[in-house]
Amino acid sequence: MEIWINPECSKCRSALSILDDATAEYTVRRYLDDPPTGDEIREVLARLALEPWDITRTGEARAAELGLADWPRDADNRDRWIGALAENPILIQRPIITVKDGPAVVGRTEQAVRSLLDQ
Repeated sequence: MEIWINPECSKCRSALSILDDATAEYTVRRYLDDPPTGDEIREVLARLALEPWDITRTGEARAAELGLADWPRDADNRDRWIGALAENPILIQRPIITVKDGPAVVGRTEQAVRSLLDQ
């Protein structure tokens, strides 16, 4: 398992605690220090079965600076959204947990995190 975290985020710390309590094996990726590439974001989106705007933190100041609220949410603009996430990782919803060769979740709830423990 890999978990993308911002150590300042309470949801990330909660997810780590759940994984630790379950003695799960995982690696931590501090995605603000080690941003995912566009290809990595595409792969995670496929595993999440979501679109880039679904994992975008639109309430961030950077989102307002970019004018994301006005960006179309359609296939023609998908790469634009992915590029924005890769260039501005602060916009990526967190934590994202992936199981090697398996599913992924946005682990904002205990239920979401626990759903991966049997994988």
